[in-house]
Amino acid sequence: MLNTTKKSLLVFIGVFFLIFGVDQAIKHAILEGFRYESLVIDIVLVFNKGVAFSLLSFLEGGLKYLQILLILGLFIFLMRQKELFKNHAIEFGMVFGAGVSNVLDRFVHGGVVDYMYYHYGFDFAIFNFADVMIDVGVGVLLLRQFFFKQKQNKIKA
Repeated sequence: MLNTTKKSLLVFIGVFFLIFGVDQAIKHAILEGFRYESLVIDIVLVFNKGVAFSLLSFLEGGLKYLQILLILGLFIFLMRQKELFKNHAIEFGMVFGAGVSNVLDRFVHGGVVDYMYYHYGFDFAIFNFADVMIDVGVGVLLLRQFFFKQKQNKIKA
């Protein structure tokens, strides 16, 4: 029988590769020419040289190495925080799978492959599936941490 740390690692790896694979498959379709236009959202091809909203684009090629260091540093930190990792393996799998997929784009395509353009009522930054998975992963992690802490505090009281 696997212990919970090994189970969490397997869950993390599974979610990591699922998110990474789905993101790369969608990006492949976009790179092969898939486009869509509607009143709400368009599918277009943009290579983002920065991070969210093209921030830090002035770092150019160095940004990918900075992101690798950040990902590795966070992973090492999580491996030392076994309880945090164990409790949030799914969320961390989402964030890391998406993050690594975007970093791979920087090496292969010179920038992150972005394609979703929401423009109903206002123009929003162009983003991709990986960006959404990072947001969802972090959001769920924060919600679970907040509610878990609330529950723990009620139990102690």
